[in-house]
Amino acid sequence: MARATTVLAGQGPAIAVVSLGGAMGAASRYGLSLLLPYSGGFPWATLLVNATGCLAIGVLMVVVAEAMKGPPLARPFLGTGFLGGYTTFSAYAGEAEGLLSGGSIMLGGTYLVLTLLAALAAAWAGTRAARLVLARSNDGQPR
Repeated sequence: MARATTVLAGQGPAIAVVSLGGAMGAASRYGLSLLLPYSGGFPWATLLVNATGCLAIGVLMVVVAEAMKGPPLARPFLGTGFLGGYTTFSAYAGEAEGLLSGGSIMLGGTYLVLTLLAALAAAWAGTRAARLVLARSNDGQPR
């Protein structure tokens, strides 16, 4: 027990902001699922959530890691907390498995590949866009 107490010493604020951010992200994802309910067809809401979440993660990591010397709890709150709660790759896996095991091989396969490509492209685009904006704001020239 002493080891666990030592490892967690001073982590209360980080745990609190990750928890708060995660609850807010999950609530945002739930709200989007109400707007685009999944009824066994193509899971558009999950695809949209994961792609926009990856875009935001790309932007956030550049801003926090490369440009901002701001609040130390911003990254755990936004990245691990909010965006971790907002994105849902477990639902993606479950929905893909449901489509595939339900006989919708083409739809399930398309969903698997499209989500993966959209998530990777979105993370890259977010990173690239953030770096371009930061470069222009620093010296007026893109990098």
